[in-house]
Amino acid sequence: MAFLFLQLILPPSARSQANQSLAAVIREAQTALDAGDLSRAIAEFENAQQLSPKNVDVNRGLVLSYFQAGRLGDAQRVAEFAVGQWPRDAQLQHWLGLVYFKQGRGQDALRALERSESLNPNGSDIHFDMALVLLSEEQYPSAADELEKAIKLDPKVALPHLLLGRAYQNTNRTVKAIEEFHTALRLDPDIPLGHYHLGFAYASLGRNQDAIVEYEKEALRRPANVSVLYQLGHCLLQAGDWKSAVAHLRNAAELDPKNSEVSYDLGKALLQQGDVKAAVLALRNAAELNPGSPNPHYQLARALEKAGEKEQAQQEFQTFAALKKAQPVSGGMAAGPAQ
Repeated sequence: MAFLFLQLILPPSARSQANQSLAAVIREAQTALDAGDLSRAIAEFENAQQLSPKNVDVNRGLVLSYFQAGRLGDAQRVAEFAVGQWPRDAQLQHWLGLVYFKQGRGQDALRALERSESLNPNGSDIHFDMALVLLSEEQYPSAADELEKAIKLDPKVALPHLLLGRAYQNTNRTVKAIEEFHTALRLDPDIPLGHYHLGFAYASLGRNQDAIVEYEKEALRRPANVSVLYQLGHCLLQAGDWKSAVAHLRNAAELDPKNSEVSYDLGKALLQQGDVKAAVLALRNAAELNPGSPNPHYQLARALEKAGEKEQAQQEFQTFAALKKAQPVSGGMAAGPAQ
């Protein structure tokens, strides 16, 4: 209002100076934003907003500055105001969707991003961000659709291919998932967890040796990632390479001592390797970390038998049987053999 009032009462020369002043402030704000100086960018955009509250560029810059600074409440306030002023601005709808997403408001985010898509159907970044929200909501088929659109518009970016592979993997389209993971790695050989996801896809098809190769590549790049170390150790355990399995699973257990799956597989590998005492310790830990699972008790009973602890072994077999009986009968793991 103040800026509009000045426009009305000032002579043309003064109005020109006011416009130049606003433009200079906006340039300073944008320069700070581009440089990552968010505090300065916010201060400059707030100054510009005082001069011209209903300038679309100012509001866009202020939303983005608040968002990148993590001031989500302020970003929401300005974005909702701006969307009310310029409802057909695809960029503002897009950023409002991202603000909602960061706030954990998935459905609100989807609605804002859908509006953004309708206004700009050729925005690959909009389709990509829509896919991120859908993946977080476990809506994998819809996420795959959005990623396919993003890739069609911009096929040479690695990350959409990686995420499309994950969406395919979660909808049992594993062969197509493998193709996307290979494409992502060709575009960016060091894309985070690229080899991990490819290894997981191979493992789900029973291609254990191929999975091990990919997990080993990922472990070289990210030696402190528990999931990578666990899956590598798990595959090595299945392949009968107890020594290598123990090494990777021990590393994973040191990084995440509260992980029951890691302790369970470590106990199994140690038992197969013949280190019964260490196996008992790992399997007891697995049973304590996941008290509702029967499988650690089964393996612990076997380890105690080998250690000559017949009475304790029998108690563990009984615990295993009781927990197994309590599980609902299904076609899944609960109905399968003891692991």
